[in-house]
Amino acid sequence: MDKFVKLTGVAAPLPVVNVDTDMIIPKDYLKTIKRTGLGTGLFAEARYNEDGSPNPDFVLNKPAYQNAKILIAGDNFGCGSSREHAPWALLDFGIRCVISTSFADIFYNNCFKNGILPIKVSQEDLDKLMDDASRGSNAILTVDLENLEITGPDGGSLKFELDEFKRHCLLNGLDDIGLTLEKASAIDKFEKSNAAAHPWAA
Repeated sequence: MDKFVKLTGVAAPLPVVNVDTDMIIPKDYLKTIKRTGLGTGLFAEARYNEDGSPNPDFVLNKPAYQNAKILIAGDNFGCGSSREHAPWALLDFGIRCVISTSFADIFYNNCFKNGILPIKVSQEDLDKLMDDASRGSNAILTVDLENLEITGPDGGSLKFELDEFKRHCLLNGLDDIGLTLEKASAIDKFEKSNAAAHPWAA
């Protein structure tokens, strides 16, 4: 998993509440277990017209936001089913940070397991960031995970809070497998001592 230390990029505004995982990645795209290639399906029902052409009114199709790395979203983002394809699709599109006032728990935790930083802020701070994001290609935000700080295009900044264990995992690029491998030497030592004490179980 790629480390997340500091991210600078265009922030796209999505002022919609209760965006569920079916909206993030429709069920038609759930046939794969690969984490790549799902970016084309991100918000597919909103991004594309019935004939498959891009919907010019959807924010991520607008020229200023086609390379967005940050999403400023409404309350209760990621609700609905627990599909892990939702963070996979966001990541494959290029979005590594989602900022909202609240997230569904399963989606929130899945983000950390896939290298995406979900940030919870107050409604007042969200309104400010949504306004920043409305500036199009000038909507450049910097998210500094080491200092727990978001800096806007005007140089103003705000602090956010995050569980220290989750912060540690993102800063070091550790998913569940990576965390286990950190204990590899201890696991190996235990296996060797256990095999010596119980040779019939080796």
